[in-house]
Amino acid sequence: MFKKLLIIFFVLFSFDSFAIEKKTTFTVKAFNEAQKAGKTIVINSWNKYCGTCSRQVKILNEAEKDFPNVIFLSYEQTKHKDIAKLLNVEYWATIIVYKKNKEIAKEIGVTSKEDIYSLIKKEI
Repeated sequence: MFKKLLIIFFVLFSFDSFAIEKKTTFTVKAFNEAQKAGKTIVINSWNKYCGTCSRQVKILNEAEKDFPNVIFLSYEQTKHKDIAKLLNVEYWATIIVYKKNKEIAKEIGVTSKEDIYSLIKKEI
């Protein structure tokens, strides 16, 4: 009986280790201003308990340092369904790249640094 309780306890609390420490930075105003300025914009749709999202967030945090002229915006999809609807995003772990008013790339579930950096470099 103790062994079963220990296993249940471990399973329930191990999911917190996947939780992402990320805040929503996407606003319509910031998005529109970046588009008007002709900036490359990378938008990340994530969910707090998504393992793929967690890997993407780590890579995108690094990319923010490597691409200082790119605007990085993100939002938690389950809490901001209005943003997902605006951007036509149906799934967590979606990365979208915009240049001016045009969507250049959209990928779901990409977790390699090379692939994510390749998406970002499409319009730089």
